[in-house]
Amino acid sequence: MSSIFPPIDPVKATSAMEVRVRFAETDLMGIVHHSSYLLYFEAGRVEWLRSRGVTYADWAAKGVHLPVVDVNVSYKSPARFDDLVTVETALTELRSASLKFGYRVKRGDQLLVVGETRLACIDDASNLLRIPEPMRDVLLAAPA
Repeated sequence: MSSIFPPIDPVKATSAMEVRVRFAETDLMGIVHHSSYLLYFEAGRVEWLRSRGVTYADWAAKGVHLPVVDVNVSYKSPARFDDLVTVETALTELRSASLKFGYRVKRGDQLLVVGETRLACIDDASNLLRIPEPMRDVLLAAPA
């Protein structure tokens, strides 16, 4: 199941959201804890889908789930409590039963973190599932 669907349009595939760093997301030094970026990535994915008129809950109700199966993160510079950061999220790869999102977290023009997640498409019994065509159409569409 490794065939790639039609090329992904980078303009259609990217969205951005702002996040204010909360105290609970920082460590003893007031720097964003490394694990908090995974929460930012998830928020970016959720908003990316929402901007296309769907939610994870919509698909879960149809028996389609997208668990994260792989994560890669590179930390460039720290964010701190009360910083306003931008999480840029892009669909970077779409295969028959998985997809990949890329992320950039920035403070203004300064790049803080880059990362990516791979999500598998599974059914209610956790069996690998081909991404349904209506779902694939949403993934390849421009924001609503």
